[in-house]
This record gives sequence, structure tokens and C-alpha cells, in this order.
Amino acid sequence: MRFKEFFYVRRSDRMVVIIFLVLGILALVVSLWIGRESDETAIADASDSTLMRRSEDRAAVLRERRNAPIAYATDDGRQVERFYFDPNTADSTDLLRLGLSPWSVRSIYRYRAKGGVYRRPNDFARVYGLTQKQYRELAPYIRISDDYQPAEALYTPAERPPRDSSRHFTPKLRAGEQIEVNASDTTMLKRVPGIGSYFAGQIVRYRDRLGGFYDKRQLLEINDFPAEALPYLTVSAPVRKLRINQLSLNELKRHPYINFYQARDIIEYRRQRGPLKNIRELRLLPDFTDTDLERLSHYLSYE
Repeated sequence: MRFKEFFYVRRSDRMVVIIFLVLGILALVVSLWIGRESDETAIADASDSTLMRRSEDRAAVLRERRNAPIAYATDDGRQVERFYFDPNTADSTDLLRLGLSPWSVRSIYRYRAKGGVYRRPNDFARVYGLTQKQYRELAPYIRISDDYQPAEALYTPAERPPRDSSRHFTPKLRAGEQIEVNASDTTMLKRVPGIGSYFAGQIVRYRDRLGGFYDKRQLLEINDFPAEALPYLTVSAPVRKLRINQLSLNELKRHPYINFYQARDIIEYRRQRGPLKNIRELRLLPDFTDTDLERLSHYLSYE
């Protein structure tokens, strides 16, 4: 038998060998892949376990911290003493000797720097950081100087000047009494029943815009004006006239009875036809009604 023939494999046998080799390679690849996933899972599980243990340890530490008592520096070795003191003048050394904490002393100094004054012993109880026990122990030793008491304390009740209670009450007019609305200030107007500070101010402001009232019923043009106040008012003083031929458009429309379009028509009428001579000429202007002309007739001057 030749050497070449010894290694000769039939074609069908070769196919079987190739199939087994492919299957072996696939099995090897699958086993390597499964092994790597197992390692990664083990590593992840180990990491999760480590993180869980760390979280549990951290939670335990936080629980211990929450349950542990809060520590404050309460004793710095100073010897606490008791003696009489005025919280308005005591310096920091005396306040610390009394057992007050440094931040309480700073609070006292800030309060005094802003002009604060302890007028009564119980005012000292408001000091920041002062406990009830400390205040009860210090209260018998607090002495407030008379220099910090209100000056009115110098007067005895008999020596104090009587308070003027009349300034808080404005006497009202009686039935049948009247005041002149064009000549009265707010103080006088507040004497009218139904009129207080608000309506007194409204009357004066509206009167200044009009130039005065020619009829007391004009007061009803003020929003919500009380009609029951009218019997206590009278009108006799003359009103201030509008020089209609000399005023500008802005000056004309400031009057409550003349709007912008009416003021513009007056200016245009004067430009085309010259100065107005009487109220009848305004009837030619479409923006003026009979009511407007009747109200304006009391205020116009044709100089």
C-alpha cells in the first residue's frame, strides 16, 4: 500500500468529517458565549450586591445621625454669675458673665444699634436664643434705668394735658342749616350729613374743574353722591367764566361740559367765522345738544 493511499478518504467520509468539525466549532463558540454572559451576570450581581450593601450602610448611617441628639456648644468653661444689670447699657463682658450665649449677645447689640430700647423687664424675653429657664433666672436681676422710660411718665395723671377728642368728631349740620357749596372747604363740607372725607374731596375737585356750581343739583353728577345731602347745601357765589374766544383746544376740553369734538368745532368755527358773540351760534354746530347749550350758558364769556 502506498503512503498516499494510506491517507486517502472517500468523498462521503470527508463530508462527515467536515460536518463534525463545523458542529464542534459551533459548540465551542456557543460555550464561550454562554460563559462570558455568565461572568458578566456574576459581575453585575456582585456589583449590585456591593451597591446594595453600600446603600444599606449609608441608610444605617443616616438613621444613626437622625436618631443621634443634636449637639450644641453650651458650656465653654465660663463661670456663670448673677448680678443686677440694665440690658440697655450692659456690655458684652457682663452679658457673657450672666451666661448668655455669644449669638444672644450679638442679637442684643444689633437691637440696640437699631435704636431698640428695653422699657420693661419682660421685653428682655424677646432676646434671640434666650430660653425660658434663663429668663426666669435673670428676670429678678433686670433693672431698667428711668432714662429709658417714655417722657410722658414724668407727668402724673392730673398733670397730663387733656386730650382733644373733638378733633376726631365733626359735628353735623342740624335740620334747616345750610352751607354755601362754592365757598366751603372740605372741613366745612364734612359737616353735611351724608358727606365724609371722600365726597368732600370729590365736591372740591369737581367744583374746581367746573369753575363753581350754578345749581346744587349738579352735585348729582358725582358718582353715587347722596341726594339726602342736597337740602343742607345752597349756591349763591358766582361761577368762573370760560373765555371761549381766547382759550385753546386743550384748555376748552378740560371743562367737564366740553369734549374733544366740541372743542374742535369751536376752534374751527372761530377760524372760519371769527369770535362767537352768543350761545345761539353754537346751535349751528352738530355736536352740541340743547342740554349741552343750557349747561354751558352759565359758564361762557364772549370777551
